[in-house]
Amino acid sequence: MEARVSIIMGSTSDLPVMKKAAEALNEFRIPFEIQALSAHRTPSQTIEYARNAMSRGVKVIIAGAGGAAHLPGIIAAQTPLPVIGVPIKASISLDGWDSILSILQMPPGIPVATVGLDGAQNAGILAAQILALSDAELSERVIACKKGLEEKVIRAGRELSAVRYEFKTN
Repeated sequence: MEARVSIIMGSTSDLPVMKKAAEALNEFRIPFEIQALSAHRTPSQTIEYARNAMSRGVKVIIAGAGGAAHLPGIIAAQTPLPVIGVPIKASISLDGWDSILSILQMPPGIPVATVGLDGAQNAGILAAQILALSDAELSERVIACKKGLEEKVIRAGRELSAVRYEFKTN
Protein backbone atom coordinates (compact mmCIF):
# COMPACT_ATOMS: atom_id res chain seq x y z
CA MET A 1 0.00 0.00 0.00
CA GLU A 2 1.39 3.36 -1.08
CA ALA A 3 0.88 6.50 1.01
CA ARG A 4 -1.42 9.06 -0.61
CA VAL A 5 -0.98 11.63 2.15
CA SER A 6 2.12 12.54 4.09
CA ILE A 7 1.84 13.94 7.61
CA ILE A 8 4.97 15.81 8.64
CA MET A 9 5.71 17.48 11.95
CA GLY A 10 8.71 19.33 13.32
CA SER A 11 9.15 16.91 16.22
CA THR A 12 7.29 14.17 18.04
CA SER A 13 6.15 16.76 20.60
CA ASP A 14 3.67 17.79 17.88
CA LEU A 15 2.12 14.32 17.75
CA PRO A 16 -0.70 15.02 20.26
CA VAL A 17 -2.04 17.58 17.75
CA MET A 18 -1.06 15.86 14.49
CA LYS A 19 -2.49 12.48 15.44
CA LYS A 20 -5.92 13.99 14.76
CA ALA A 21 -5.02 14.23 11.07
CA ALA A 22 -3.92 10.59 11.15
CA GLU A 23 -7.17 9.57 12.83
CA ALA A 24 -9.22 11.43 10.20
CA LEU A 25 -7.29 9.83 7.33
CA ASN A 26 -7.63 6.43 8.98
CA GLU A 27 -11.42 6.87 9.23
CA PHE A 28 -11.55 7.72 5.53
CA ARG A 29 -9.35 4.65 4.82
CA ILE A 30 -6.67 6.76 3.13
CA PRO A 31 -3.12 5.35 3.27
CA PHE A 32 -0.73 7.83 4.89
CA GLU A 33 2.74 8.13 6.32
CA ILE A 34 4.02 10.11 9.29
CA GLN A 35 7.46 11.71 9.49
CA ALA A 36 9.32 14.04 11.83
CA LEU A 37 11.32 16.58 9.82
CA SER A 38 12.48 20.06 10.71
CA ALA A 39 12.92 23.09 8.49
CA HIS A 40 15.62 24.30 10.88
CA ARG A 41 17.31 21.18 12.28
CA THR A 42 17.13 18.87 9.23
CA PRO A 43 16.78 21.26 6.28
CA SER A 44 18.54 19.03 3.71
CA GLN A 45 16.43 15.98 4.60
CA THR A 46 13.25 18.09 4.59
CA ILE A 47 13.97 19.47 1.13
CA GLU A 48 14.86 16.03 -0.23
CA TYR A 49 11.69 14.55 1.27
CA ALA A 50 9.50 17.27 -0.26
CA ARG A 51 11.14 16.98 -3.68
CA ASN A 52 10.62 13.20 -3.77
CA ALA A 53 7.12 12.97 -2.28
CA MET A 54 5.26 13.09 -5.60
CA SER A 55 7.42 10.40 -7.20
CA ARG A 56 6.57 8.12 -4.25
CA GLY A 57 2.82 8.49 -4.90
CA VAL A 58 1.99 11.13 -2.27
CA LYS A 59 -0.82 13.44 -3.45
CA VAL A 60 -1.22 15.81 -0.46
CA ILE A 61 1.13 16.85 2.34
CA ILE A 62 -0.05 17.93 5.78
CA ALA A 63 2.69 19.78 7.67
CA GLY A 64 2.33 20.85 11.28
CA ALA A 65 4.70 23.17 13.10
CA GLY A 66 4.85 25.45 16.11
CA GLY A 67 6.86 28.53 16.91
CA ALA A 68 8.42 30.03 13.78
CA ALA A 69 6.60 27.28 11.83
CA HIS A 70 8.63 27.32 8.62
CA LEU A 71 8.10 23.61 7.88
CA PRO A 72 4.94 23.92 5.70
CA GLY A 73 6.50 26.75 3.69
CA ILE A 74 9.81 25.04 3.00
CA ILE A 75 7.91 21.94 1.88
CA ALA A 76 5.55 23.98 -0.35
CA ALA A 77 8.58 25.67 -1.93
CA GLN A 78 10.01 22.29 -2.95
CA THR A 79 6.98 20.40 -4.32
CA PRO A 80 4.06 20.99 -6.70
CA LEU A 81 1.79 19.01 -4.35
CA PRO A 82 -0.86 20.78 -2.27
CA VAL A 83 0.42 21.48 1.24
CA ILE A 84 -1.92 21.93 4.19
CA GLY A 85 -0.32 23.75 7.11
CA VAL A 86 -1.31 23.11 10.71
CA PRO A 87 -0.18 25.88 13.09
CA ILE A 88 0.57 24.36 16.49
CA LYS A 89 0.49 26.17 19.81
CA ALA A 90 3.89 25.02 21.02
CA SER A 91 5.49 25.56 24.41
CA ILE A 92 7.72 28.24 22.86
CA SER A 93 4.95 29.95 20.90
CA LEU A 94 3.36 33.34 21.38
CA ASP A 95 -0.10 31.91 22.09
CA GLY A 96 0.10 30.25 18.66
CA TRP A 97 0.05 33.53 16.73
CA ASP A 98 3.64 33.11 15.57
CA SER A 99 2.74 29.71 14.10
CA ILE A 100 -0.46 30.95 12.49
CA LEU A 101 1.17 33.95 10.85
CA SER A 102 4.28 32.03 9.76
CA ILE A 103 2.14 29.52 7.87
CA LEU A 104 -0.61 31.86 6.70
CA GLN A 105 1.55 34.66 5.30
CA MET A 106 3.33 32.78 2.51
CA PRO A 107 4.75 34.82 -0.38
CA PRO A 108 3.03 34.82 -3.78
CA GLY A 109 3.62 31.59 -5.69
CA ILE A 110 4.13 29.39 -2.61
CA PRO A 111 0.61 28.69 -1.31
CA VAL A 112 -0.04 26.75 1.87
CA ALA A 113 -3.65 26.00 2.75
CA THR A 114 -3.83 26.83 6.44
CA VAL A 115 -6.25 25.40 8.99
CA GLY A 116 -6.91 26.81 12.44
CA LEU A 117 -4.59 26.58 15.43
CA ASP A 118 -4.13 22.89 16.36
CA GLY A 119 -6.62 22.07 13.55
CA ALA A 120 -5.08 18.79 12.38
CA GLN A 121 -8.46 17.06 12.16
CA ASN A 122 -9.61 19.64 9.61
CA ALA A 123 -6.33 19.17 7.73
CA GLY A 124 -7.08 15.44 7.46
CA ILE A 125 -10.61 16.12 6.26
CA LEU A 126 -9.38 18.70 3.73
CA ALA A 127 -6.84 16.20 2.38
CA ALA A 128 -9.67 13.67 2.00
CA GLN A 129 -11.78 16.24 0.14
CA ILE A 130 -8.89 17.00 -2.23
CA LEU A 131 -8.34 13.32 -2.95
CA ALA A 132 -12.09 12.73 -3.32
CA LEU A 133 -12.10 14.91 -6.44
CA SER A 134 -10.67 11.98 -8.37
CA ASP A 135 -11.91 9.04 -6.25
CA ALA A 136 -15.65 8.24 -6.33
CA GLU A 137 -15.54 5.83 -3.39
CA LEU A 138 -13.70 8.32 -1.22
CA SER A 139 -16.15 11.02 -2.32
CA GLU A 140 -18.99 8.89 -0.95
CA ARG A 141 -17.17 8.55 2.38
CA VAL A 142 -16.63 12.32 2.55
CA ILE A 143 -20.32 12.92 1.79
CA ALA A 144 -21.29 10.41 4.51
CA CYS A 145 -19.00 12.21 6.97
CA LYS A 146 -20.67 15.54 6.22
CA LYS A 147 -24.10 13.94 6.57
CA GLY A 148 -23.03 12.54 9.95
CA LEU A 149 -22.08 16.04 11.11
CA GLU A 150 -25.49 17.32 10.05
CA GLU A 151 -27.26 14.54 11.92
CA LYS A 152 -25.17 15.20 15.04
CA VAL A 153 -26.23 18.84 15.14
CA ILE A 154 -29.90 17.95 14.53
CA ARG A 155 -29.74 15.48 17.46
CA ALA A 156 -28.14 18.15 19.64
CA GLY A 157 -30.97 20.55 18.77
CA ARG A 158 -33.55 17.95 19.79
CA GLU A 159 -31.74 17.36 23.08
CA LEU A 160 -31.68 21.10 23.75
CA SER A 161 -35.43 21.32 23.18
CA ALA A 162 -35.87 19.01 26.18
CA VAL A 163 -33.88 21.30 28.48
CA ARG A 164 -36.27 23.33 30.60
CA TYR A 165 -35.89 26.76 32.12
CA GLU A 166 -38.58 28.92 33.65
CA PHE A 167 -38.24 31.60 30.96
CA LYS A 168 -37.19 29.46 27.99
CA THR A 169 -39.68 29.88 25.14
CA ASN A 170 -38.83 26.98 22.83
